[in-house]
Amino acid sequence: MTDPSSEPRKPSMVERRKQKIAEEIARNRRGEHRVPTWVLALILGVILAGWVALVVFS
Repeated sequence: MTDPSSEPRKPSMVERRKQKIAEEIARNRRGEHRVPTWVLALILGVILAGWVALVVFS
């Protein structure tokens, strides 16, 4: 008979998600990110401004 407390338990979905986020933050702090967040935000702003201009001026 095996003791259930001695078996390694499978991490829950929340724990796996937290671990994934922590690993991504660590990668970003080491400088392994490809595109800075501000560049992505700038691109999104340009796309949205272009869409609004298209709607307003057409």
